[in-house]
Amino acid sequence: MRYTINQIAAATGSSEIFEEDAPIEQLLIDSRKVHFPATSLFFALTGPVKDGHTYIPELYEKGIRNFVVSQPVAKDEFPGARFITVTDTLNSLQQVAAWHRRNFSFPVIGITGSNGKTIVKELLYQLLNSDYTIVRSPKSYNSQIGVPLSVWQMSNEHTLGIFEAGISLPGEMEKLQKVIDPGTGIFTFIGDAHASGFSGIRQKIEEKLSLFAKSKLLFYNKDEKLLDDVIKAFVQDKNQGLQLFTWGKNKDASVVLQSVKKLHGDTLLECTYGNEVFDFTIPFTDDASIHNALTCCCVLIYLKFPAVIISQRMAQLKPVEMRLELKQGNNNCSIINDGYSADINSLGIALDFLQQQQQHEKKTVVLSDMMQGGQDGRELYQQIATMVTGKSIDRFIGVGPEIKENAHLFSTIPNNSFFISTEEFLAQVPVLNFRDETILLKGARVFEFERISNVLEQKTHQTLLEINLNALRHNLDAYRRQLNPGVKLMAMVKAFSYGSGSFEIANILQHAGVDYLAVAYADEGVELRKAGIRLPIMVMNVESDTFNSLVKYNLEPELYSFNILDAFRQYLQQHQLTHYPVHIKLDTGMHRLGFEEHEADGLVTILKDTDVFHIRSVFSHLVASGDSKHDAFTKQQAEIFEHISQKISAVIKEPFIKHISNTSGIARLPVLQLDMVRLGIGLYGVDSNPVMQEKLRTVATLKTTIAQIKHIKKGETVGYNRQGVVLRDSVIATVRIGYADGYRRSLGNGKGHMYINGQLAPVIGNVCMDMTMLDITDIPASEEDDVIVFGEALPVDTVANAAETIAYEILTSISQRVKRVYFEE
Repeated sequence: MRYTINQIAAATGSSEIFEEDAPIEQLLIDSRKVHFPATSLFFALTGPVKDGHTYIPELYEKGIRNFVVSQPVAKDEFPGARFITVTDTLNSLQQVAAWHRRNFSFPVIGITGSNGKTIVKELLYQLLNSDYTIVRSPKSYNSQIGVPLSVWQMSNEHTLGIFEAGISLPGEMEKLQKVIDPGTGIFTFIGDAHASGFSGIRQKIEEKLSLFAKSKLLFYNKDEKLLDDVIKAFVQDKNQGLQLFTWGKNKDASVVLQSVKKLHGDTLLECTYGNEVFDFTIPFTDDASIHNALTCCCVLIYLKFPAVIISQRMAQLKPVEMRLELKQGNNNCSIINDGYSADINSLGIALDFLQQQQQHEKKTVVLSDMMQGGQDGRELYQQIATMVTGKSIDRFIGVGPEIKENAHLFSTIPNNSFFISTEEFLAQVPVLNFRDETILLKGARVFEFERISNVLEQKTHQTLLEINLNALRHNLDAYRRQLNPGVKLMAMVKAFSYGSGSFEIANILQHAGVDYLAVAYADEGVELRKAGIRLPIMVMNVESDTFNSLVKYNLEPELYSFNILDAFRQYLQQHQLTHYPVHIKLDTGMHRLGFEEHEADGLVTILKDTDVFHIRSVFSHLVASGDSKHDAFTKQQAEIFEHISQKISAVIKEPFIKHISNTSGIARLPVLQLDMVRLGIGLYGVDSNPVMQEKLRTVATLKTTIAQIKHIKKGETVGYNRQGVVLRDSVIATVRIGYADGYRRSLGNGKGHMYINGQLAPVIGNVCMDMTMLDITDIPASEEDDVIVFGEALPVDTVANAAETIAYEILTSISQRVKRVYFEE
């Protein structure tokens, strides 16, 4: 749909009228995600961390000329730009989307619940996309911002909309109802959902049901007693015209579940609907997938699909991949795998993720036919070509007959090639010479891009460390919200980013706008520079033989002693360098590295008499900022630090940054945030402060698989030195991880546990170099099943306690031979 700026202004309630009535097609909230500047409208959203108004100059330079703002803007500085002034830009974004929604009469399904919203949406898409032209939320866009952006995709080409909605506070769903206005609703399930922000689970259900205030039909599981009770009350009090279509074992349900039989990766479900008995098989066995599949089955039944068609389609369901994965490829390539779906909106998300990656100069896109029914092919691929060429792609590869037919639209990309099928592409992989590049694989399911991924990915063993980049961003924002105004943030990426990777993590932090990075050694900083990281980088452990690397790669050393200070000063003088950025480390009580208080006068004398240094910061390290019993000592450290800093400040003309607070002190001791804080392990979801720990998400999940299962008799032993003695007939699983991978040997003989199919399995016997044995006697499991070594279900702190160490050591001990997989949900 194409509107004009004056129509949009009217939709926000503004009375402004612009002489040049510019066309508007895209709504934009992120300055880093500009695809079509000429027809985009930027909403300057404000929040606790960022203010969209500060990005207006940058966006103007990128060609954006249309803005919605809530603060005064110096309009003379932006000739030709149009500004719609409103009271609340987020509210205006929702108003515009709701106005757009009212232009369409085709059916819209709204989905809410505590879990399963995105899965149900994507399963419905699989089941119905051959019958409808579907517009749906990209990925899990279900927030106050995500919902209006999703609904904005609606056009006259669509015949069905499926949108999900999530909330975190009372009153939010009422706003989203006006945007989605669903005629049909799905409530996935409430379970034991965390009710943070609400008085309890009941209030949270009531708030979520606001989405269906004007709906005619609602699907849900009748077996959830509380949910059923609240929905009945909602119908009675708020929407008496709402028809309920339920499923469950409850005999009063619309669809009664008679039996569930799990068989080797599949589940056979037998149901009754009215007087009809029918069954169908789904290719999943976990309870959540069964729940979601039954919800989708009810939709098909209500839509009067024949039982035979329902059975066929349910059997063909595919697992829903809700994440972009970044993996190591062959020939020093990085592979971004997004081979689940191909549509114009998810392509934009994937291209933005590709642009974040700076580890290789060369960027390649492999894209299949869009399979986006209802839109003119040439128009669609012209739009795609515009998006791709705007991202400075070095090589473009199209796969499929439609994109090949429109190959001429991609002629401006220096290196492009097209193949009629995945098979034809795979046959040419050896001569395409993929090397030293980041490759985005973006394909519709029918093209089976997983086959391409399998060929291009580096082969490693089945133990892997999954890094959730969304969780990392969430944790970063959680700490930013604790900062006093103007306080900068230095992110610690030393020790391979606490085991999570180097440039992959640094890319995200750079994209998220942190102020500084810190590494332990110069070679870590060199690798980040080679991977395209441009942020200032402090090197904490400086050695004289790395001075050349420091200067060559613009790395900033920590100077912690007179010896290292004198050595670096002489080096700079010999090379006729002045005002080189350095950081002065003070020892205020840690007694590890740094200038002590009695050395302050000597330090000040040297700094006063030389111009080779530019003091970027003066800092120290708190010894026990997470422990209240040492607060008196922490206060003493702060006083010593301030005393020495003032002495330095008295002789240094330029201002410098002062920082002393670390992860555990950021929230506990806000008075010590000073000019900057250093955030380390908190980024990865670990904080000794329980208040902060509640706000954090798990970033790293260490996973492996079961290699073999054995049945052994009572009295037999397991492992080296016969340490594991079984006291009953037992089932033993050997899993593919050992102390060479970083799983500590001290976790053997029952001290450690791993998580298998929802249950904890104790380690039996000694941990081996490459393998560990688990007692799974009471746990149903099969060979090749996934095993969680640590993650959300089994926190790394719990594993560390069992090993009598700390989370830092567990995370940083994960071997480099363990494959890292990075993903965004």
